[in-house]
Amino acid sequence: MSLTFLLTALIVVITPGTGVVYTLATGLSHGRRASMVAALGCTLGIVPHLVATMTGLAALLHASVVAYEALKYLGVGYLLFMAGATLRDEGALTVGAEDEPRSAVRVITTGVLTNLLNPKLTLFFVAFLPQFVPAGAPGSLGLMLRLSAVFMTLTFVVFATYGVCAAAVRTRVLARPQAMKGARRMFAACFVGLGVRLAVA
Repeated sequence: MSLTFLLTALIVVITPGTGVVYTLATGLSHGRRASMVAALGCTLGIVPHLVATMTGLAALLHASVVAYEALKYLGVGYLLFMAGATLRDEGALTVGAEDEPRSAVRVITTGVLTNLLNPKLTLFFVAFLPQFVPAGAPGSLGLMLRLSAVFMTLTFVVFATYGVCAAAVRTRVLARPQAMKGARRMFAACFVGLGVRLAVA
């Protein structure tokens, strides 16, 4: 496997984006278990991008300005929704007791949507991944699946690490209501900032 692919994929995954922000927020407000579930949800959100690439839909999005813009602004809208929900205590930073964990289905669904509406992933799969998969070569489909599996594994490991680190300081943050309020504002600002960056990209 190409070292270039591994390094580039790692950089793409480590770079803070919507999935990282969501996993951090979940770990901070709901603990280690929830952060792992959030990381899993964000990882599963990559699957539709892989399927789109394999069926040619990603190439269509890349070629069609209207289709790409539609996806992009859906993503922007969702990020702004996440920002508003976070400020209203309805998003990832809704603090609950440890014995009443947030629904795993809800955490996973939000994680999937967070990465599903992320055009950065579509561009990664349509513009970067094919460079390492010879077109029409025997076993090219298998190679694409293996590279995608590596990317998804990196995503889960990195996001889970972010989430566990956030969960480690959870008790200290929750002991300070003002700190939690500031954290909500910070994450909401991050979602807005990511939405603005996506809108002007």
